Amino acid sequence: MRQAESERGTDQSSSGRRHWLRLLGPFCWLLGGFLLAVLVVVDPYGWHAWDDQIRGWGSDSVDGSHEGHRHEAAETKTLWTCGMHPQVLQDEPGQCPICHMDLTPLEREEDNHEVSGERELLFYRHPMDPSVTSPVPAQDEMGMDYLPIYADDAVDSPGQSPQVRIDPGVVQNMNVRTAVARRRDIHHRVRTVGYLEYDQERMVSVTTKYSGWVEKVYVNDIGESVRKGQPLFEVYAPELVQTEQELLSALSFARNMEEAPEATRLRAEGLVEAARERLSYWDVSPRQVAELEASGKVFRTLTVTAPAGGVVMKRMPGLAGMAVTPGMQLFHLADLSSLWLSVEAYENQVAWIREGTPAEISLSYFPGEAFAGRVSFLAPEFSHETRTLPVKIAVPNRDGRLRPGMYATVVFAPVAQAEAVTVPVEAVLRTGEGAVVVVALGEGRFAPRDVRLGEEGEDHVAVLEGIEEGEEVVTSAQFLLDSESSLREAIQKMVAGKEEGR
Repeated sequence: MRQAESERGTDQSSSGRRHWLRLLGPFCWLLGGFLLAVLVVVDPYGWHAWDDQIRGWGSDSVDGSHEGHRHEAAETKTLWTCGMHPQVLQDEPGQCPICHMDLTPLEREEDNHEVSGERELLFYRHPMDPSVTSPVPAQDEMGMDYLPIYADDAVDSPGQSPQVRIDPGVVQNMNVRTAVARRRDIHHRVRTVGYLEYDQERMVSVTTKYSGWVEKVYVNDIGESVRKGQPLFEVYAPELVQTEQELLSALSFARNMEEAPEATRLRAEGLVEAARERLSYWDVSPRQVAELEASGKVFRTLTVTAPAGGVVMKRMPGLAGMAVTPGMQLFHLADLSSLWLSVEAYENQVAWIREGTPAEISLSYFPGEAFAGRVSFLAPEFSHETRTLPVKIAVPNRDGRLRPGMYATVVFAPVAQAEAVTVPVEAVLRTGEGAVVVVALGEGRFAPRDVRLGEEGEDHVAVLEGIEEGEEVVTSAQFLLDSESSLREAIQKMVAGKEEGR
């Protein structure tokens, strides 16, 4: 009986212990999970260290020497990247999956430190904010380590523009081209179109200053070319014949009065000069007067000649036998040795055009040739319909190849800024508030510079501040260099992540 009671007491105590164990089991799991969560939130990097330590306990007992060799191989293994797409990282050589360019070995910070053991340490820089620096190693509030900056590394010193160091092979793959900043004149090019017309200053009308009748015509076709002094027509004018007779009579009287007293002789010579002057008023040339005096015979008709060379633009129809009166336009001649090019300039173009501004003229009729002209006239007001200003350009036409009515393209290139330090237009990166130019410093080093721009020409732009004459600037792939400067820290994180995952 006692044995039975003892066995029942033992069963009851065992049942009680199992009951308490069932109650403590879930509590222990909850407590362990809470402590683990606190450890991860408070010290995430410490958790990784504990995790590595736990992994090491199991691995060291199995094959510690093999793990050490594998870790050492991971540290010395080279990563490969693309010069056009720095985000591409591979463990072995190959081609970029995006642009299919050959990958190049990635130069790591620790590799640089091993190669150059005597590099001059300048300071430590925040990996995300280059303006935050420290003279000693430090971490930010998120536990990120500051990056060491050396004298030949990515930044010269605090407050200066960041530099980018790129492997020469990557530079070649990126097709980086450069140009030298030089002094030159910046020309502001203005392009417009126009058409050729007659030079109004070289047009003449042929009229008579006396009444008469046209008896013979020598030039009959409109558009016919004539030279200066060429006969146009003959006219009979009674007043002209009478004046010729008066001149011959005055000459005869003057010869008879050669031995007369001086007063009488001077009066006779005065009559001769008066007759000559009257003929000149009627456009009788000195040569014709000389012929009249030499022959001593009155010319029944007088030949009217061309006062200037050119082409016949207008001719009075039915001129032969026509009675003419003073002021009647019988011929209209235009000299084609110089033409006017009439163009229309818009308001934003007029500021660059002045009288005397040179112009380069090209015509589709003469491909590959350029003609020179110069502005001779600007209209006083704009057209209300087209909002343009008429401009006249004098164009020499000595060989006569240019004809009125031809259409032409005109380019004005006045000097907008003289002797300015200039860089190619493609070297400038436009930002929202200014402009940036990437300067090549040599040995694979590049630095972006904030610049203040001046006048811009067709191929070059003036730089007022930021670039000195003789400096070498990047004209292609500079946006990649600027991106490389911004993505440098991100790439280093990607490399660190890959090596940590091995």
